[in-house]
Amino acid sequence: MIALAQEAFTDRRQLSGPALRTFFNIAEKWRLGTEAQMKLLGVSARSTYYKWKKDGNVCLPRDTLERISYILGIFKALQILFPGEAADAWINKPNSARPFLGRSALEYMLSGNVADLYVVRRYLDAQRGGWA
Repeated sequence: MIALAQEAFTDRRQLSGPALRTFFNIAEKWRLGTEAQMKLLGVSARSTYYKWKKDGNVCLPRDTLERISYILGIFKALQILFPGEAADAWINKPNSARPFLGRSALEYMLSGNVADLYVVRRYLDAQRGGWA
């Protein structure tokens, strides 16, 4: 049991740096401010956020890795669905589709719930003909 816990910790540590670098690159493309980035990462302490931004050599919580995974999936789906800069702009545009009800996908995701990231990912996967 202890060996499994240690293995999971090692896996998270190995994934954390690349995951954070990718997240911050996507955040820049989406023009997200600090507060929005913190909300999407599920972190409330500014000191933690700045530590992660400065030094990606951390072991992120499982919840944060899950959040980043959804964001990567959302980013990839948008790149498939829309050409060029339209993919990055979509996240901020009001959307009348059922889950958004006139809000942008970003507004929807900024509720802070992991489930909302999942809903946006699932919506985009369905739009591109993937699993829904």
